[in-house]
Amino acid sequence: MKKKNLLSLILIQAFVCSALGQTPAPIPVAPARSSQQTRRPATTQDEDEVVRITTNLVQLDVSATDNNGHQITDLSPDDFEVREDNRPQKITNFSYVSTEAGATTATAAAAQPAATSQRPATRNAPPVPPVPLRPEQVRRTVALVVDDLCLSFESMHFVKGALRKFVDEQMQPGDLVAIIRTGGGAGVLQQFTSDRRQLYAAVEHVRWLPNTACGVSAVAQIDTSREPATEDPNVNPTNPAQDIQDRINEQTRDREGLFEIGTLGVIHSIVRGMREMPGRKSLILISDSLKIRTYRNIMGNPRVSSNESIAEPLRRLADLANRSSVVIYTMNATGLQTLWLTAADNTAHLSADQIEARLADRRRSYVESPEGLDYLARQTGGFAIRNMNDLGGGLRRVVEDQKGYYLIAYHPEGSNLGSPGSYRRFHKISIKVKRPGVKVRTRSGFYDFSDEGTRTVRHTREEQLLGALISPFNANGVSLQLTSLFANDAQFGSFMRSFIHIDAHDLTFTDDGDGWHKSTFDILAMTFGDNGQMVDQVGRTHTIRIKGDTYNKIMQDGFVYVVTVPVKKPGAYQLRTALRDTASERVGSASQFIEVPDITKNRLSLSGLLVSGVEAARETPPMPQPAPAATTPDAAQTLARSAEGESEDVDTQAGPAVRHLRKGMTLRYGYAIYNAQLDSAALKPQLLTQVRIFREGQLIFTGQTQHFNPSSQADMKRLLAGGALKLGSDMRPGEYVLQVIVTDLLAKANHNTAIQWIDFEIR
Repeated sequence: MKKKNLLSLILIQAFVCSALGQTPAPIPVAPARSSQQTRRPATTQDEDEVVRITTNLVQLDVSATDNNGHQITDLSPDDFEVREDNRPQKITNFSYVSTEAGATTATAAAAQPAATSQRPATRNAPPVPPVPLRPEQVRRTVALVVDDLCLSFESMHFVKGALRKFVDEQMQPGDLVAIIRTGGGAGVLQQFTSDRRQLYAAVEHVRWLPNTACGVSAVAQIDTSREPATEDPNVNPTNPAQDIQDRINEQTRDREGLFEIGTLGVIHSIVRGMREMPGRKSLILISDSLKIRTYRNIMGNPRVSSNESIAEPLRRLADLANRSSVVIYTMNATGLQTLWLTAADNTAHLSADQIEARLADRRRSYVESPEGLDYLARQTGGFAIRNMNDLGGGLRRVVEDQKGYYLIAYHPEGSNLGSPGSYRRFHKISIKVKRPGVKVRTRSGFYDFSDEGTRTVRHTREEQLLGALISPFNANGVSLQLTSLFANDAQFGSFMRSFIHIDAHDLTFTDDGDGWHKSTFDILAMTFGDNGQMVDQVGRTHTIRIKGDTYNKIMQDGFVYVVTVPVKKPGAYQLRTALRDTASERVGSASQFIEVPDITKNRLSLSGLLVSGVEAARETPPMPQPAPAATTPDAAQTLARSAEGESEDVDTQAGPAVRHLRKGMTLRYGYAIYNAQLDSAALKPQLLTQVRIFREGQLIFTGQTQHFNPSSQADMKRLLAGGALKLGSDMRPGEYVLQVIVTDLLAKANHNTAIQWIDFEIR
């Protein structure tokens, strides 16, 4: 990254070609309170905790459904009977909370953007730009946890299909969703997003892991070819085949136990991270197995015992989920299976009795496998989905169940809760409904200690920056706007160049004598991979010292900080940045999802789009013809220098970091084209380019298809391109998307088109 003594304002020198004459056409022009219960929308965690356990109050969420799983919403306090440790409790607070979009309050409705589903309204339209959700806009927070430590190859295929269907059809405005793999390691909060692109990328990286607890098939196959020879001196001579099988089963159980402990550890981290998140919180665990009991055959004597290495972590996890207001739903991905002999079984050298014994082991394992999944769901107010081959239908059941819930609170009689963190007596809660045909679910109970004093408070600089960085919400103590663009350089490879616009009003400037003003801030930028693991980071402390017109200008328009991060391999990434004002300790953050193509595959690709706006009176002449080949710079370097140019007349608000344009402006854009195929005779590409503009997913302008002229550019694998559009004076204020389509007439049909887009706003 280019170092400077002073943070400067940024100017994009736009690239002008024959598109300059094109002009986009103008664009065509809370429920009432009832006497029985309070009905209200979901609120943030700080405003109204769902589950609260203190020394004098217990508050719980309760789901009430009919026999078909549909919500019952008209119950009153008199319909419920609450007991703690079998002692009746008097309900002191009661309400029904709806998480459906129709329950939006007037304030939240005004704050909610018009298009948040990111579903394009027309075919081949770019996705509607994702608008980061604020905490008060979140209705549901959903963690889809794929237990790839215990999912068979067979199950994984159906799991990926169900996840895609959830993102396509079941994810709603106001949903904050994460797809997390238990084998993915650390990285939880930063994976929650409302951006479908990020979720699609996460689904693509869900894959079967060999050498884990589950194999290729959803149920274990009989395979005598893998068994050790019966000449082993440790084999029981009275029944060698069964003794060998018992030893194999013992090793398998030990191996499964290790992976199950790993799974529970990851889920514990997810639930702990979700504790302070808003909305109706749910965790959907998709796995083939989580056993509580173990079956052991010792010298022909079958014994069933509790797996204590799993049982105790399960109990603690359930209690943490209850205190964190997280409902756990579980899905046994094995579905319905035949447990008799199949063509995949190898029963060579086994007698009929031995085959029956193996089948009995298989049936027993099939029954035991989901017991831990059932336990977690039952203890936390969710439900378990098993013996069901339609995993997408199972997710629909969860979505239906998350539409609303009752909040019921009472003052426990004679409670004496212990200190935070000390597990004591378990208090069992039971709730019944007097109305016939209504099913209720709630949390099973709680351990005897209070939640008071257990909330996380961040004090140090590092804690404040990291807390803002990993949160799924943008901190607004300092207003930041982030734009990250992919590019590739022949010498340095692929990189992300990010422009961070900083509102100078949120920084603390002190007088430094002789008209100078000084401010110090910390900035931290991290790149995360598709599984939430950190890939790279840049952190610095900066002091800026300015005076006169420069100070007045950045106080009026803000300024832009540029970060360049190299990318070692292609894939889906999140760039997250946090800034902390040293004097006031105010913190701001921003994040962006970006996909980096694999340039080495020699397929047509585009860099990110650089966009800026220029007033008609200040337009500059078209970009001059490139210099001779010997002196023509690399396309990426040209784009980089264009993004780092300096001028006293820069309009920062209309620059590439903010892109707040005005009617009548000229919109200028630039990009690079990678891997264009060359004509064998002329050694020139044959490319067509076209631009389109969308508003809220609707196509409002289609530019002419134009032949791209590379002129005398030296690097035909990295071509510089661009153009300009005159914004119509009748274009309505609002959010827009500029889309660039490049078609390679020499490439194969399935790889001959590349599309890039970027959002901008007209004010």
